[in-house]
Amino acid sequence: MHDVSNIGPRVIIWFDEGPFKGLYITETVFWAIIVSVGVIIFTLVSARRLERDPKGAQGVAELIVEFTYNMVRNTMGKHCIGFAPFIGTLFLYLLFANALGLIGFRPVTSDMNMTFALSILVFFLIQVNSMRSRGVIGYFRHFCEPYPLMLPIKIIEDFTFPISLSFRLFGNILAGVIIMALVFSGLGFLSESVLHLPIPLLEAVFPLPLNAFFDIFEPILQAFVFSMLTMSFIAKAIATHEH
Repeated sequence: MHDVSNIGPRVIIWFDEGPFKGLYITETVFWAIIVSVGVIIFTLVSARRLERDPKGAQGVAELIVEFTYNMVRNTMGKHCIGFAPFIGTLFLYLLFANALGLIGFRPVTSDMNMTFALSILVFFLIQVNSMRSRGVIGYFRHFCEPYPLMLPIKIIEDFTFPISLSFRLFGNILAGVIIMALVFSGLGFLSESVLHLPIPLLEAVFPLPLNAFFDIFEPILQAFVFSMLTMSFIAKAIATHEH
């Protein structure tokens, strides 16, 4: 669990026979599916029996929805409130995907493949909505604003966005995985080889503050930052003189 010798995701399922021979499933894919199913189940359970006075799962869901709509309204403006369901889903997914280390598993977003896939999704969402807002001619014309010489710079700016967004999330989450692996390895060595303790006492007690930061605070922070950057770039892409 805390082996620092291999920082990449493990392959957990191999297909040696049949039509899928040669394919494999990594722990990233496995836990991404689990997190997605968990979010869907929570949504269905919380909306199954709606009551005027919310409680239980419905109460939690309404707090999340209210928080999401307020965040979108304050960040993007009232005219972009239709993006709230997407932003809420993205934030909720990232929150749980980042926090898998809390239960001893590798966070989904510590895999560059996952963070880049999410960034590509956001990139295409930005481009499509920019074209819808500006029109096809206006979309291509904005690359030359305010001067035609800005064309290469605007193109680089747009197409490096998913790279920077994915590396930001990937780097922060992977750094936490590596640091915690090193801490646990070092404390395990001290417990067994130096202090000769019968149980790994140092591993159980001393990393708790780091666990609180890297497995609770950091996942929330990175989910919030990714969502805020997504909202900011979407709002910028569809901005008009009226807004």
